[in-house]
Amino acid sequence: MSVTIKDVAKKANVAPSTVSRVIHNSPTISEKTKRKVRKVLKEMGYHMNENARNLVTKSTKTIGIVMKNSARESLYNPFFPEVIRGIGDFCNKEGYSLSLTTGESEEAIFEDVIKMVQGRRVDGMIVLYSKQDDKVVPYLVQQSFPFVLIGKPRTDMSGITFIDNDNVQAAKELSEFVINLGHKRIAFLGGSPEFEVIQSRLSGFRLAMEQAKLKVPEENIKLIPLNRADGIKAIEELLNLPQAPTAFIVMDLLLGVLLLGVLAEKNLKVPEQISVVCFNHSEFIEFLSTPLTTVDIHTYQLGYEAAKCVFDLISEPKMMEKSIRIPTKIVKRESHSTIEKENN
Repeated sequence: MSVTIKDVAKKANVAPSTVSRVIHNSPTISEKTKRKVRKVLKEMGYHMNENARNLVTKSTKTIGIVMKNSARESLYNPFFPEVIRGIGDFCNKEGYSLSLTTGESEEAIFEDVIKMVQGRRVDGMIVLYSKQDDKVVPYLVQQSFPFVLIGKPRTDMSGITFIDNDNVQAAKELSEFVINLGHKRIAFLGGSPEFEVIQSRLSGFRLAMEQAKLKVPEENIKLIPLNRADGIKAIEELLNLPQAPTAFIVMDLLLGVLLLGVLAEKNLKVPEQISVVCFNHSEFIEFLSTPLTTVDIHTYQLGYEAAKCVFDLISEPKMMEKSIRIPTKIVKRESHSTIEKENN
């Protein structure tokens, strides 16, 4: 049988109302009494009935996480566990739990969101993506439900608090890094074009190429879903071009690892013959046979700041929207090299 406030009050020789005030750290109770009651609480193993408390406060003590794809698919990608770790660390400090959408399709994920909102199962939400033709964000705006977006909102939407990197600038800097290595035939690989982050990075890539006065053949740009079959097909098409790329700029770490595997099968050496750089960071990079040069977008911090913002919105729903930019940096490893002009 669980320990009650009355049990604690009896052993501590105080009134049940005093125990309740100690639990809620009331300033009307002396520090001496608080210490005595807290000692008894600990000795008796008392745990607050959160469900009862939530009924009184009308709070679920839960934050909803809206996944880009099904949880099964998303959690294969190192980005999502890391961003959720950042969200979870902040929420844990506030005594909150997380609830992830579990739908296997966009429609099922949207239905999950409706159930969370209409059933008041969560106090706020964090949406882990920004894309065209999305139903989730417009619905949350319409419902005036507290939420934060990781990614830049669509241009036709306003009043949204969001956390993002400057993806145009990050892609421009990474592209300039590759260009300064002497590469001119550069491929841009990965990411479905309906996602805002891909469009921003493509803009940065094009800007760098334009400023370097380098032509970008459209066949050097492959905007694809992040899966193995489409990835291998796109990589092989790029390698079979009459003027095959000498460098790849890849939008996702998993696709970068897939690229390394395809190149190894074709006996193409990285970085001696082909340079590979990509976005996102993970500790497992150091275990690759050729550790990848990456753009660290500080995924953990994206999640942590998003959680902070959603708590602000929960406490003050009419708070003016804001945007936070998380800086990026290029982490140089072993997958890139300079190239001689005559070979380019």
